[in-house]
Amino acid sequence: MPLEFDVVCLGGGVAGEAIAGGLKDSRLSVAVVERELVGGECPYWGCVPSKTFLRSAETIEEAARARQLAASRVEWDVDFPKVSKRVLWMARDLDDTRPAKALEATGAKLFRGAGTMVGLRTIEVGGEELVARRAVVVANGGTAVIPPIDGLAKVQYWTNRQAAVPRELPKRLVVLGGGAVGIELAQGFARLGSKVTVVEAGERFLAVEEPEAGAALLPHLQADGIEVLLGDPCVAVEQQAADTVLHLRSGAIVAGDRLLVATGRRPNFEAWKPAGLAQTERGWLKVDPQTLEARDGIYGAGDITGIAGFTHLAYYHGQIVARRIRGEDARADHVAVPRVTFTDPEVASVGISEQAARDHGVDVAVATTDPGEAARGYIHDFHGGTLKLVADRSRGVLVGATLVTPRAGEVLGELVLALKTATPVRTLADVIHPYPAFNRVLGAAFGELAAKVSQ
Repeated sequence: MPLEFDVVCLGGGVAGEAIAGGLKDSRLSVAVVERELVGGECPYWGCVPSKTFLRSAETIEEAARARQLAASRVEWDVDFPKVSKRVLWMARDLDDTRPAKALEATGAKLFRGAGTMVGLRTIEVGGEELVARRAVVVANGGTAVIPPIDGLAKVQYWTNRQAAVPRELPKRLVVLGGGAVGIELAQGFARLGSKVTVVEAGERFLAVEEPEAGAALLPHLQADGIEVLLGDPCVAVEQQAADTVLHLRSGAIVAGDRLLVATGRRPNFEAWKPAGLAQTERGWLKVDPQTLEARDGIYGAGDITGIAGFTHLAYYHGQIVARRIRGEDARADHVAVPRVTFTDPEVASVGISEQAARDHGVDVAVATTDPGEAARGYIHDFHGGTLKLVADRSRGVLVGATLVTPRAGEVLGELVLALKTATPVRTLADVIHPYPAFNRVLGAAFGELAAKVSQ
């Protein structure tokens, strides 16, 4: 016999957890279907372990900087088993017992297994048939893209799942893909002792960001010994003894004892495609960006929407969907979704790029500066960053911002709020920033931008 619930959520990741929490005490019965670990990609194979790994690598680099700033001699030996153990501990030792109990403490019923949406209100899992009386939420995320490169399927490789919770330190690591995941992990492994080569098919790495971001970050990556190859796609992969060998279109050959494939994400559409739900051009679940509805009573939340693959956005989507199911006219606003790449220095951005603004017909005003030239840059011994602000001259408001600087993720909050509230650039230029904090660089930049907007 079918089991009936008011709400059935396909996926127990961050969005699913937010939905269960948002419907707590609503008197609505909720079922959550999860095929792997409650909490999803982020706490086990994504942001939490990878940033823990990067923190370990950062401390090694800070020790080296002490030679210039504070010490005549600093020595250390990298203890990779210690790094690995701490990363795994932060990843909950891949044990979701506590998150599962927390989910069920909201009143939701957890079903473990690979769920399949066989009808618009029906999900099959583990021999059970779950029927949703009120709403179905699709929140089952994505998985690593494996590109159709000749020979790749015949060799062993890592995805983010193995690299973010590493059990070994490769002597030579080849990273296929220059997006945020690939670049972060490349720097982490390089600082801990791996010889790292990044192979990016496009002309730029971190291509979703402003061109100035990659240009500013590149010297820092090179200082860590990372070789970044751009605009030369991999056309074939083969195994030669202990080496994984990449053949590039130019004829160049790159070899390593480990290959990390970090070429993006694809949707887990197999679980809901049988229900006939519409997909975007890239295969994600097609939803109304404000209501997050795919069809009447069917919602998408988090990565599966293709809007952006961030944990913070998935949680926000879960909150919006829960409120809508409760009967509120809650609507998602994606104008100010923050992005942070946790390299050293960090790359943080919000809004749209200068080129995207121009493509949309915006009368653009731009201000740029180098945070490394501010007082805090010299104090921190940081050199070679960038800050770029993009404004709509006709409206006098900020539409995009990008930073490459230490603490960029923390500085970004002010810019996120500025976009969210459409705060006038003149008002932003009048904000007092503490001296000599990293965010003080915003003051002069906003002053320059306000002058250009007024022209």
